[in-house]
Amino acid sequence: MKIHTTNYIDTFIEIADDCPATSGEIPPVKLDTKTVANIQFEMVKKNPYKFTSDDILFQVYADRNDLTKSEYKEARELFFSKGQPCFRASPLTKRYGWGVHNDKDGKMAIFGAESAEYKKLSKDKSLKIVKAMKSSK
Repeated sequence: MKIHTTNYIDTFIEIADDCPATSGEIPPVKLDTKTVANIQFEMVKKNPYKFTSDDILFQVYADRNDLTKSEYKEARELFFSKGQPCFRASPLTKRYGWGVHNDKDGKMAIFGAESAEYKKLSKDKSLKIVKAMKSSK
């Protein structure tokens, strides 16, 4: 079985051209239910450079499907046996104004579009710079 990955190495994902936020916004919680954006935000913001994109996207899937830890290994293999949308399609980069830096190990941290770190990373010649996907065509 082929295993796909969403991980980027030495890459900075800039916010989408049509992102309505000009600075990093904390995604709102909807009716006591954590959204995809909430789970992604909390994992990356509280744990900079600890997780890869694959780790975070799988954790969102696991949380939303109430998987137990014992189900993770098999479920993760199945989840990544199909291609998954990468962080360029994340609500953090498309809607909430967060740029995503992936280091040499593929571990991630987020930076608000208004921050000095964001501006520095978006001009870093040692990184591959990519834009988040637009919400509209």
